[in-house]
Amino acid sequence: MGVFRVLLLVGLSLLVVSEATIPTKTLRLINKANRNGPYLGLVIPNQFELSPLLQHPSYKPSNLTIYVSGKRFRFGTLAGEKAILVMTGLAMLNSGITTQLLVTLFNLKGVIHYGIAGNADPSLHIGDVAIPQYWSHSGLWNWQRYGDGPENALALEAGGDYTRDIGYIKFANYSTKPTDNFLNNVWYQPEEVFPIDGTPEERQHIFWVPVDSHYFTLAKKLEKVKLEKCLNATLCLTYSPKIIRVARGTSASIYVDNAAYRSFIYDKFKVSPVEMESAAVALVCHQQRLPFITFRALSDLAGGGTAESNEADIFTPLAATNAVAVVIEFIKILSH
Repeated sequence: MGVFRVLLLVGLSLLVVSEATIPTKTLRLINKANRNGPYLGLVIPNQFELSPLLQHPSYKPSNLTIYVSGKRFRFGTLAGEKAILVMTGLAMLNSGITTQLLVTLFNLKGVIHYGIAGNADPSLHIGDVAIPQYWSHSGLWNWQRYGDGPENALALEAGGDYTRDIGYIKFANYSTKPTDNFLNNVWYQPEEVFPIDGTPEERQHIFWVPVDSHYFTLAKKLEKVKLEKCLNATLCLTYSPKIIRVARGTSASIYVDNAAYRSFIYDKFKVSPVEMESAAVALVCHQQRLPFITFRALSDLAGGGTAESNEADIFTPLAATNAVAVVIEFIKILSH
């Protein structure tokens, strides 16, 4: 176990005296678990995405479960690899907090994140599993005051807090009538990051967070894996879903079911999966310099508009099953 984690656990043990939220018994379990590491950390958004993994024959649970701050950390093996499974709950805040707890408390060698997603890429289809090389948080905005335009500096821009480098969406462009719009423009912003090997309180900025290059290279071997096309005996896709590495995915604490916005973010950013958690996982792992990758199975074309059955709740179980299948196959490749 690294010196950092030893010092962390010592510090946490001292905090118990002042009624810290992590009891002594839990700290001992964490310490014991870390001596058996390192582990792969599996970060899963919701119960319907976690359940297929718990039921998969490649998952062998151990008798160790650790509860910290309302989170359940399950220990076991996946395809023979030591793993810790944790469910985050919905959206960016939950996924960021949970991932930070995971990487701070436990001895990890990498993080794998998976789930379902909406699709913004017209070349992809329901049931496909997308593996982006980069993730962005597209819900961090500077909302420009009415009357200002692209030529006007944003509030606090001069101090380096905000930028016009990434671009904006103009709401008037989406009016059903040729008129101005008091909502004006929203400018996309990069995240402030504070890497573990950087200077504390000295911020850096990033918009496109790369996944681990080695993991992404290995993921190419997944493209021949066969995925499920049928939800049951009567409900099947008319094509065979595929696994494909793509350039970009994006996250925000916004459920996107709007065709106009889907088209905008695809045209502007060329993103494929659109969802609510992956960028938070990516940002935490980037700051902690920990290898990670994300697999997202597409459950719908965000906003609809195709002849395919296109309601997310119809194909969510199939998408979740396909995401789990890809995770298991990736771990098999990673372990060889």
